[in-house]
Amino acid sequence: MRLITVLNRCTKFKRFVFEGSHLDEHGKMMVRIRPGKNSMGACSGCGQLSPTYDTATDARLFEFVPLWGFPVFLVYRMRRVDCKACGRVVVEKVPWSTGKHHLTDLYRCFLAPWAKKLSWTEVARSFRTSWDKVYHAVQYVVEYGIAHRRLDQVTALGVDEIQYRKGHHYLTLLSPVVDGRKADEEGLERRLYRAGARSGRRAGADPFPRPDCRHLL
Repeated sequence: MRLITVLNRCTKFKRFVFEGSHLDEHGKMMVRIRPGKNSMGACSGCGQLSPTYDTATDARLFEFVPLWGFPVFLVYRMRRVDCKACGRVVVEKVPWSTGKHHLTDLYRCFLAPWAKKLSWTEVARSFRTSWDKVYHAVQYVVEYGIAHRRLDQVTALGVDEIQYRKGHHYLTLLSPVVDGRKADEEGLERRLYRAGARSGRRAGADPFPRPDCRHLL
């Protein structure tokens, strides 16, 4: 089965086509993407589909989920679009990455759950990436969860502190109270310890509200 066939089975991006792939001299799988025939780009400001103004000469690389131990990069030449609603020429918005990040959203959703089970350094080593990229993956998931959280169903909170190493080093633990009992406090403590103590960063509440990545498929 060809790599392009595998990618088309697991994900598709509207208005874009997987054009081809090759393995470069550094052992990286490079997957070329092109716009669909007669398709317009989306404005990065308002999201409105707008006509193409020009196309970049150099392609931009976006890191994708690795396959069979090989790093995978999406290769795409970004377009600028002439948005009539915004009244200016802007770089288009692509469906596989948010903002100016060079990590695809799918790859960030892939890395973040592993950061719950292992230290961020170990996750980076296992998937041949950097600690900073794991951090940005977790940050993306946390920010998504904060933006989409619902607080109207919360009626009470349990507040506690847990010590995660010798000396006065504590993490604040917030847990919902259900029927007078703290819900899954032990599970929250494990996640807080792994996310905060082992990564060297402080954490609060549940740091891993997961985004729904089905809109990317």
